[in-house]
Amino acid sequence: MEFTHFDGQGNAWMVDVGEKADTRREAVARGSIFMSSECFEMVRQGTMKKGDVLAVARVAGIMGAKRTSELIPLCHVLNLTKLNVDFHLNEERCQIQAVCTAQTMGKTGVEMEALTGVAVALLTVYDMCKAVDKGMEIGEIYLEKKSGGKSGEFVNTLHEQMQDSLKH
Repeated sequence: MEFTHFDGQGNAWMVDVGEKADTRREAVARGSIFMSSECFEMVRQGTMKKGDVLAVARVAGIMGAKRTSELIPLCHVLNLTKLNVDFHLNEERCQIQAVCTAQTMGKTGVEMEALTGVAVALLTVYDMCKAVDKGMEIGEIYLEKKSGGKSGEFVNTLHEQMQDSLKH
């Protein structure tokens, strides 16, 4: 296997994408934060003292995704055409799932932007709720799907298989 972020001497470098064709690229990432039922209810009802947790986390996720190239050393600066962060609440598991969708028309993918958006959104939920529940757990962050570019379509079926095996 050839590593694209290292030169012949093993030095890290940013991949040259100048010759690649621009294509429409999209990536969707997901992740979750688990919390106490008391904390979950406060987020759901909007009664957290710091304000509307999910509204702030949505903006933070978008801002984080936009700054991915500043956080991940060898990522390219991208002209993002769409960033969206949504949340799904699962009362039974006291779980908030963040979903980030990133799009661009460019020479390189947006997987890292989607993953960063999810991570920053979930970290923001933690920050806004830690006064109520310091034991929250962030996890299950993964790339759900991506499209565009030379490698084409990818749909992550491994996560679903792992979840199914945990249920049995």
